[in-house]
Amino acid sequence: MLTLYTFGPAFGLPDASPFVIKAQMLLKLAGLPYQTDRGGFRRAPKGKLPFIDDDGQIVPDSTLIRLHIERKYGFDFDASLTPEQRGAAWMFEKALEDHFYWYVVQARWCDDENFAKGPASYFKSIPWPVRPVAESFIRRKIRNTLQGQGTQRYSPAEQQQLLARGAQAAAQLLGDKPYFFGSSPCGADATAFAFIASAMAPQFKHLLRDEIDNHPNLMEYVARMRREFFPEIAD
Repeated sequence: MLTLYTFGPAFGLPDASPFVIKAQMLLKLAGLPYQTDRGGFRRAPKGKLPFIDDDGQIVPDSTLIRLHIERKYGFDFDASLTPEQRGAAWMFEKALEDHFYWYVVQARWCDDENFAKGPASYFKSIPWPVRPVAESFIRRKIRNTLQGQGTQRYSPAEQQQLLARGAQAAAQLLGDKPYFFGSSPCGADATAFAFIASAMAPQFKHLLRDEIDNHPNLMEYVARMRREFFPEIAD
């Protein structure tokens, strides 16, 4: 059976990582049976999760997993979309991954209160004398990454403007449809649910969650997707 390597459920979500949730959604949409394994991080080909073991073939990265499914199993995630919609759906996915994602990382790792409620739990297995040093080292690396990527360079007021526009754009694209591009879920919905749901995790206080809360259709979308694809964690 195909194995998906994950971090495991956390924060009321199917997984702590939106990229892992995206991979889970892709497997569910394609109707492929799979099992999960939380013990693969040290063996991750790119040093990150998710990755899959498909009958001995190792495939890292959620987007490469999608391409693997399309190629090996002949499944078209966007079969119901027009060529124009296919292009828009792909660009929408990348906007979520390169915009929403980094603000979620910043909120969880750089805010002390949020860190204590979430990522701090990852360090519990480290002995106390070493734990604060490890936490400080990793958080500093993440801040440096955010600085290089650009998110950390914006003031809170500037971030609020950008996130308000991003949440509004997602809400406008969804409209009153059940899924982002019509009456059937497509590849973009795997990404949209993963990243919007991750931003909505109630444990963490941050600007993106507040902006999403301003759009009932986004909140209803996430609740509906949870019921449909992850009933074990549905509200």
